[in-house]
Amino acid sequence: MVLFVDEFRPSRSLAKRLRRGDYEVTADRAFAGVLQGCAEPRRNDQGTWLVPQMMRAYERLHAAGVAHSIEVWMDGALAGGLYGVALGRAFFGESMFARRTDASKIAFAHLVAQLARWAFPLIDCQMSTMHLASLGAREVSRAAFARLIEPLVGQQGIAAPWRLDTRGG
Repeated sequence: MVLFVDEFRPSRSLAKRLRRGDYEVTADRAFAGVLQGCAEPRRNDQGTWLVPQMMRAYERLHAAGVAHSIEVWMDGALAGGLYGVALGRAFFGESMFARRTDASKIAFAHLVAQLARWAFPLIDCQMSTMHLASLGAREVSRAAFARLIEPLVGQQGIAAPWRLDTRGG
């Protein structure tokens, strides 16, 4: 599942929420908190794949400037976010979470907008979900994905820590 950043389609309700602006969005400010939020079991789940060993590995990638998080804050608390790995001009989304309504979607919308400003053409969403499809993501074949990714990972990326331009979401 891939989202081409120029094909992002926020729902009307998400667009309205983004305009309301009753939140703050940051990048790389609370990476460990985002990992913890993503590791929390979701409703009807038995557990998580994001075990302590994986979390430590992602923390090392973050320290190396490769893994990044987008955080959404509401009323001063971490309300949701996402994290992933940036290689060259490709972003590989790993996981997202929300403790408050729309928080993960707000993070995703801001990530997409920032990646577009930085000329990152796509996000590897990995998992095929109706939610991602409703935002414009689509499945591509493995061969097509390899052709898309190969030239992107070798390009110059954005130096860490990331800084977001949150004007206009």
